[in-house]
Amino acid sequence: MRPPIGSYAVDVRTGRVGVVMGYEGPYVQLRPYGGGREWDAEPGAVRIATPAERLSAATAYANARSRGEVP
Repeated sequence: MRPPIGSYAVDVRTGRVGVVMGYEGPYVQLRPYGGGREWDAEPGAVRIATPAERLSAATAYANARSRGEVP
């Protein structure tokens, strides 16, 4: 099953959580939580993120922002 556009998904190859931005050719395009550069993932290596994974990504982003590492 393809994750819907706008949903949070995990690239199981890297463990990164991203927002599904679209589909380009055979790839799923993901953008990191909080924004940033998109990356392509193989559809078979992407799954819907669990609530715990979404919370972990949000916490990591908030911590990085408080340290001034991201805008």
